[in-house]
Amino acid sequence: MAGLWLDGSAWDRVAQELDALGHRPVPLTLPGQGDGAKTATLDEQVAAVLDAVESASERPMVVGHSAACTLAWLAADARPGKVAKVALIGGFPSADGQPYADFFEAQNGAMPFPGWGPFEGPDSADLDEEAKGRFESAAIPVPEGVTKGVVRYQDERRFNTPVVLVCPEFSPVEAQEWIDSGELPELAKAKNLEFVDIDSGHWPMLSKPTELARLLSAAAGSRNDDRTRARRRGVVVLIDSPQTDLLRSKNVLKASSWGESMLTNGTRRRKQTNAQ
Repeated sequence: MAGLWLDGSAWDRVAQELDALGHRPVPLTLPGQGDGAKTATLDEQVAAVLDAVESASERPMVVGHSAACTLAWLAADARPGKVAKVALIGGFPSADGQPYADFFEAQNGAMPFPGWGPFEGPDSADLDEEAKGRFESAAIPVPEGVTKGVVRYQDERRFNTPVVLVCPEFSPVEAQEWIDSGELPELAKAKNLEFVDIDSGHWPMLSKPTELARLLSAAAGSRNDDRTRARRRGVVVLIDSPQTDLLRSKNVLKASSWGESMLTNGTRRRKQTNAQ
């Protein structure tokens, strides 16, 4: 799940790398974000993720990027015994009772990509103008039924699910500070939380696909050897919505949110450094 405005194709290069490393990546195109539907709800997107989890032959690692980090965490909440691991890329789960991703003004029932202004600096520093143009031309407005949907958790067993937080435009130190200060209540209760750094902007699946795939593979405990080739190590469900990856032994999920409002929603903050 790749986060807002993107469909499953955002994971194409990461999926190719994961496949070469012996995994079975499952990039998701979520309802209302590339499937041809103009309307969708948060519940429908969660149902699509759960369908992918239930379809996995083994316990998968669910990977969420940006806002879709919340989708990955909702999957762990709904299927605590089925999800082996959650990987969060550039984002954090929203708190219970908060809107899913109501960050920018909606137009005609959907939230369009707002342009690159809100993402100047570390978020987009590693994307050239050509890459930004491709992103913007492919960006899909996200239905209000998704962005304004209210996040609700039900099962405390989600906190037993191992979590890997991949830190792109922010550092592991910053993420730990936000957890300690109470800004990320869901991660503060996670019993098995690991931080992984990657030198990239907010969209490493676009700017650093090889590096990201290797990090996800390592988080899943995989090896590219003859045994792995003979038997796939797992399923990786990639969500790129705000957008999942499923891996057999462990799973990696990433997602983040944008804008100052994301701070109160528990999604993420900007790295306080100058883009190089």
